[in-house]
Amino acid sequence: MEITINGEKHQLVGNPPKVGDEFPHFKVFDKNNHKIKMKELLGKVTLLSVVPDINTPVCSIQTKHFNSTMDQFSDVNFLTISTNTIADQQKWCAAEGVKKMQLVADTEESFGYESKLLILDEGILARSVWILDKNGKVVYREIVSELVDEPDYDQAITALKEQLKK
Repeated sequence: MEITINGEKHQLVGNPPKVGDEFPHFKVFDKNNHKIKMKELLGKVTLLSVVPDINTPVCSIQTKHFNSTMDQFSDVNFLTISTNTIADQQKWCAAEGVKKMQLVADTEESFGYESKLLILDEGILARSVWILDKNGKVVYREIVSELVDEPDYDQAITALKEQLKK
């Protein structure tokens, strides 16, 4: 799959899962450097907010937007994933006053390779939003075609609310 960064074409490492597909198994690391695996998210609806670099304006906006919105959904797994180091992520959280959000690091690129969202030549993830049902099946996906654009927050939250009704 191809996306653009400021209009320049870049390839992802493959074709990410489609709606209806089971999301692939992956591992990421939380602020305490503990592994979080896909299987640990099963049993609850999950929203994955994927950002290329937490220290850039659009990624910061996306992360803060979902962080403030997701407080109303207590029964949803919510992870923001980037390839930033845990230290970088924690500096961002401290600067932004973020305490509750799960900001997780894909420093081993497990998530990027398994989900096919890694932009290999840049070493970052494609901006995207995913909603998974309780069984780990993709029920919503938005892969932003131009990396510097924001996702459609309203569409994602509408899809999340629909999933929670089921």
